[in-house]
Amino acid sequence: MFVPLYDGVPMRNIRVPYVTYAILIVSTLIYGVVTLDRLPMPETSITAAFGLIPAVFFGDVVLPEELSLVPVYATPVTSLFLHVGFLHLLGNMLFLFVFGDNVEDALGHFRFLLFFALCGAASGLAYAFSVPDSERPLVGASGAVSGVISAYLILHPRVRVWGLFFFRIPLHLRAYWAIGFWLLIQIAQIWINADDSVGWVAHVGGFAAGIILVIILRRKNQPLLGAGDGPQLTGDV
Repeated sequence: MFVPLYDGVPMRNIRVPYVTYAILIVSTLIYGVVTLDRLPMPETSITAAFGLIPAVFFGDVVLPEELSLVPVYATPVTSLFLHVGFLHLLGNMLFLFVFGDNVEDALGHFRFLLFFALCGAASGLAYAFSVPDSERPLVGASGAVSGVISAYLILHPRVRVWGLFFFRIPLHLRAYWAIGFWLLIQIAQIWINADDSVGWVAHVGGFAAGIILVIILRRKNQPLLGAGDGPQLTGDV
């Protein structure tokens, strides 16, 4: 697995990626509140109430009244802000921190928020349709973050990204190599760990949605495929 650390792509249209930072802060705060038992219900109940449960989403199973806190159609979005462990949260937030600012810069604040929510919803629906009878809640921002990753690939494919290969080997790779390897892992895991607790299908669904949405929602003057990236970012001479 390739873990990104830094890309160095400068902002062109905005000074501060407010939405990216807001998602980072809100997700971390929610994780802290839930894991520290600061709410009047246990973590499992919160996950059931706000997570995306395919069998509930399609109406085959009905949640107890005390857990029906949000409309079922909202759970593809509410599920994005819950995480099942610190590493789950850290991985998603690290990818968002490295890639989210440049995608927000290319889309604008509001459209990036819309983009994030739509990628998350698309990823959740991909997961739900793949296992419609499942009663296991899907939680986490992984699907939406996958959309951010694919958008970055469409915007800056040749930029060199610093990261850790298998969490320990430092490498300086072009984005298309790093993200391409990451995507292959996601696709392979769908078959290797078909019954695993990780929603690999959601990752791929969010990735596909990100490719389509970034083309539709980007600023009119925003180039694609690295057309505006200079040699200082790509390493080309």
